[in-house]
Amino acid sequence: MAEKDKPLLIKRYASRRLYNTETSDYVTLDDIASLIREGREVQIVDLKSGDDLTRQYLLQIIAEHESRGESVLPVDVLNDLVRSYMTPGASVVPQFLQASFEMLRDGQSQMMDKMTSINPMAKMPGFELMQAQQQAFMKAMTGGLGAPSGWSAPEAEKTADESEGGEDLDAIKKQLAELQAKLSKMK
Repeated sequence: MAEKDKPLLIKRYASRRLYNTETSDYVTLDDIASLIREGREVQIVDLKSGDDLTRQYLLQIIAEHESRGESVLPVDVLNDLVRSYMTPGASVVPQFLQASFEMLRDGQSQMMDKMTSINPMAKMPGFELMQAQQQAFMKAMTGGLGAPSGWSAPEAEKTADESEGGEDLDAIKKQLAELQAKLSKMK
C-alpha cells in the first residue's frame, strides 16, 4: 500500500494539540481541512486512550466553516440530519449521503475525462501539467465539489453516451425523490 493511500495519522495530545506524524509538527483544524481538500484522508487518534476522534474533528471543521458564513448545508438539510439522529432504528441517511457523494466524485472524474477526450490540445507536450493545474484550480474554486453547473461539452461534440447519461440522471432524480418521500414519512 502506497504511503498516500494510508490515512495521515494525527495524534491528539492531552493538551488537545494536534500532531502531524508525517511532518512531525503541530497542526490546526485549518491545516487538517487543507489536507483534506488536497485529497488526503486523515485519522485523528487520542494519544493516551487510542480512541479514534476523526469523526468528532471533521464535524468540528464543518461547524467552524458554517459559522464563518461558508454555508454549504442548507438549514433544511441540517434539520433533516438532526431528525435522522432522533429517529429510532436504522436511518437511511448515512447510506444516502455516502452514495450521493460517491456519485458526485464519479461525475467530476467523468467530466474531466470527457473534457480531455474532446480537447484537441491533449496531444500537446506538457498538456498533463497544464491539465493538473486546471484541475487544482477547478477544485479550489468549487471547494472540491466538481465543475460549476453551467459547464458542459459543446453541443456538436456530445455523443450518444451523453444523451443516455441524461436518462440515468432522470432515474437518479426519481430515486432521490422517492428517498426524500420516505424520509418525510419517517418524521
